[in-house]
Amino acid sequence: MKLLSLLRDGKSAIGVLADEETVVDLSVAAPELPRGMCRFLAAGEEAMDAARRALDSGGGRVPLADQTLLAPVPKPRKFLAIGLNYADHAAESGQQTPKFPTVFNKQVTCVNGPGGAIHVPRASSAVDYEGEFAFVVGRRCRGVAAADADSVIAGYTIVNDVSVRDWQLRSPTMTLGKGWDTHGPMGPYLVTADEVEHPNALGIRTWVNDELRQDSNTRELVFDCPKLVETISTMCTLEPGDVVTTGTPAGVGGGFRPPKFLAPGDVVRIEIEGLGVLENPVVAEP
Repeated sequence: MKLLSLLRDGKSAIGVLADEETVVDLSVAAPELPRGMCRFLAAGEEAMDAARRALDSGGGRVPLADQTLLAPVPKPRKFLAIGLNYADHAAESGQQTPKFPTVFNKQVTCVNGPGGAIHVPRASSAVDYEGEFAFVVGRRCRGVAAADADSVIAGYTIVNDVSVRDWQLRSPTMTLGKGWDTHGPMGPYLVTADEVEHPNALGIRTWVNDELRQDSNTRELVFDCPKLVETISTMCTLEPGDVVTTGTPAGVGGGFRPPKFLAPGDVVRIEIEGLGVLENPVVAEP
């Protein structure tokens, strides 16, 4: 299934994509289910099965074009990211390919949805894009071996790890440059893991306006999703709805000479095979 988060009366509700033009609103078709994505995922296979039955029933269908889409996980408890996880991006950044995953956090207040505006803040003009493949945790877990990681991944989505480069470089950690408001676009869907047969062989491309900037494949990841689950769950408990975005390939704006940072009026479009297209306009911070 392709799960979406919809705006309903100022709150989130869950939808299931029926086709390219139609969504099943689970708040109508299966009102007994949790409305928030984290709680829905925590309800496990029973909730997934109920959503599939609602999809098959034909009820609660609404036009996709009429919906306001939120990030698939509007309020994750953790939003973690991986640095330098493609060798070519490490090279363009002038750094060595890591021998162990470089993990940092994005503040959850940065979460942004499909079509949401990315702000160029007044404090910086070095705002960069990073098209990334992300996974979403499906159940509470700790100490998961890489071989068992598939059992705790609910699905996959697209993330733009928007980065404020000058702030990022001011600190030994990357946190200051990674968690600005609106700088975590995500979506459009959470594609359940059963629909993604080969997560380590997905094409990933990023355009700024009509210029193709990034063109790679998840097979180039230094550390794949199972290794990241093993590493992170050794350190902390993972919970339903936690988002882990796995890093970006070469072609970021800061890798060009001169740099090609984002400016108001730009549009960033990220496409990952099987996961859809995430598109966001860029505006000056209001």
